[in-house]
Amino acid sequence: MVAFNSSDISEFTFNAVDYTVFIVMLSISAAIGVYYGFVQKSENTTAEYLHGGKRMRTLPIAISLVASQLSAVAIMAIPAESYSFGINWAFNVIAMIIIIPIINYIVIPVFYNNNISNCYEYLEMRFNSKTRDLMTLSFVGNLCFILPLYMFIPSLAFAQVTGFNIHFINGIVCSICVFYTMVGGIKAVVWTDVVQGTVMLTSVILVFVLGIIKVGGFSEVFRLATDGQRLDINFTFDATTRSTFWNCFSSAIVVWTSYVGMNQSCVQRIVSLPSLKHAQRSLFLFGIGFAIIMFLNSLTGIVMYARYHDCDPVAAGFVEKADKLMPFFVQDIVGYMKGMPGVFISCVFSAALSTLSASLNSLAGIVYFDYIKPRIKHTESRANFIMKSIVLFTGLYCIAAGVIVEKFSSIIQMLYSITGVTFGAVFGVFLLGMLVPQSHGRAAFCAVAASMLTMLVIVLGAQGGISYEPLPTSTESCVNGSNLMQNFENFTSLLLTDSPPKDSFNILNVSFNWYMVLGASVVFIVGIPLSYILPPGKDAKFDPKFLSPVIQPLLRYELTRTDELPEILIKEIPKS
Repeated sequence: MVAFNSSDISEFTFNAVDYTVFIVMLSISAAIGVYYGFVQKSENTTAEYLHGGKRMRTLPIAISLVASQLSAVAIMAIPAESYSFGINWAFNVIAMIIIIPIINYIVIPVFYNNNISNCYEYLEMRFNSKTRDLMTLSFVGNLCFILPLYMFIPSLAFAQVTGFNIHFINGIVCSICVFYTMVGGIKAVVWTDVVQGTVMLTSVILVFVLGIIKVGGFSEVFRLATDGQRLDINFTFDATTRSTFWNCFSSAIVVWTSYVGMNQSCVQRIVSLPSLKHAQRSLFLFGIGFAIIMFLNSLTGIVMYARYHDCDPVAAGFVEKADKLMPFFVQDIVGYMKGMPGVFISCVFSAALSTLSASLNSLAGIVYFDYIKPRIKHTESRANFIMKSIVLFTGLYCIAAGVIVEKFSSIIQMLYSITGVTFGAVFGVFLLGMLVPQSHGRAAFCAVAASMLTMLVIVLGAQGGISYEPLPTSTESCVNGSNLMQNFENFTSLLLTDSPPKDSFNILNVSFNWYMVLGASVVFIVGIPLSYILPPGKDAKFDPKFLSPVIQPLLRYELTRTDELPEILIKEIPKS
C-alpha cells in the first residue's frame, strides 16, 4: 500500500493538458448544439423541439437518462456520503430491481396508451385541472431550488483544483449549457448526454480502479473499510438514524420512480421514442447503466476512506468539507497522470450539464404550455421563441443563485430536504390515479395538498436542528498536525449541530431519507379514504384507459346515472 503523504499537497495542480481536456469537452457540447440548431435544422415546431418528432433511438435515450440522473451530486456528494457515513447509501442502487419494473409495467404504459407527452397532462385527464396545476407548480418550484445546486457543485470541484473563482466558472459553463439547449432542443440535449455519459463512465471507472491500486488492492480496501466501520450495514428501525437499509431502500423506490417515471424532464425523453416497447427497452438499459455507475460511486467513497483512514483530509484542514473530498482524492491518486484531473473535472461538469440541459428543456415546455399558451395566440414559431427565452432566463437565474448555494453545508442533505417536500406527493398521486380505481379529483387534490403541507412543516422545522455524527476518522499519520483539533472543530461546525436528544421521538428529527416515503404515505392515507368519503365532482373521470395495465384486467366499468345529477360511478365487478 502506498501511504498518503500530506506533504505532496503543494504539488497538486491543474496543468495545460487538463485545461485542454476540459475545454474540448465543453467545445463538443457546444458544437452539438450548433449542429442541431443550425446545420441539421429540423422543422420549427414544438414537437420537434421538445420530442425530436418521436424519432429518437433506444440506446441514446437510455444513456441520456443515465447521464441526467448522475448529476454532479452523484459524482461529488455520494462518495462523500460513503466516506463519512458508510456503505448504507448503496441500497439506493439495489432498489433498481423494483424501480424499473414499476416504471416499465405500471407507469409508462399509461402515458403511451393515452398518447401523453406531458406527464402532468395525465393528472388533468384522470383527476382535474386543479391537481395538475398544483403538481406543475411544484415541478417548477422544485427546479428553481435544485437547478442552481446541480450547477454549482462542479464549479466547487473546479475551484478546489484550480483556484479559479467559483462564480466565474459557474457563469461560463452554465452559459454553454444554456446555448446548446436553447438552439438545439431535445436532440442536442440527448446527444450531448451521450458524450457526457461516456466521459462520466470512463472517469468513474478509472478513479475507482486506480484508487484501489493506490491503496494496495481490493482486499486491503476491504480490510481497512471493515476496521473503520464503513461496511457495517445498519438495520436499526430508529427513524432518526441518517442512513439505514430501510430508509435508503424505501426512499430510493419513491425518489427514482418519481424522478424517472413521473418527472417531465425524463418522461419527455421516454415518450420521444416511437413505441412502448422501445421505451421499456430503453428503461431497462437505463437501470443497468445507472446501477453500475451509482454503485461504483458509492464504493469510491469506501476506497477514499481506505486511502485516508489514518489522515482524514477534512479534519486535517486540507479540505474544507466532505463534499470537496472527491477532487482532492482524484488529484491525490491520478494527479501525476497528465490529463486525468481534467478528465475528472470534465466528468463532474458533464454530470451537471446533462441534468441542467434536460431540466431546462422540460421546464421551458411546461411553463409555455401550462402558463403562457392559454393566454396568447399560439403559433409554432412564437412558441419556440418563448421556450428558448425561458431557457435563457432560467440559466441566468442559476448563475445568480450560486451565491446562495455557496452557503450550504451538506449538499446531499440539502438536496433531499428540498425534494422531500414534493417527490413523495408526486409518487403518491400518480400511483393513486393508476392503481386506485375509486380515486377522484377532489380526493387527489386534498391528498397532495396534505402531503406537501405536512412535509413542508417537517422540513422547515428540522432545519438547524438535525445533526448526524459521521463515523470516526483519524489524523494520527498526518504530517502537518499542529492545528488538527481546531480544524476538526471547524469542520464539524460546518456539517453538524448539537445532536438531538434520543430519549423521545420527535417527527422533526426523522432522517431526511424518510422524507419522500412520508410524503407518499400521506397521499395514500388521505387520498384513499377520501375517495370513498367525498362525492366525486361532476367532471369525475373513471375511464379504464387511465388505469395501469396491471389493474385493468381486474375491473369492469359501468356508466351509472342518477335522477339528481349525472355522475360517473365506478363499480368493481369480478370477471367471470
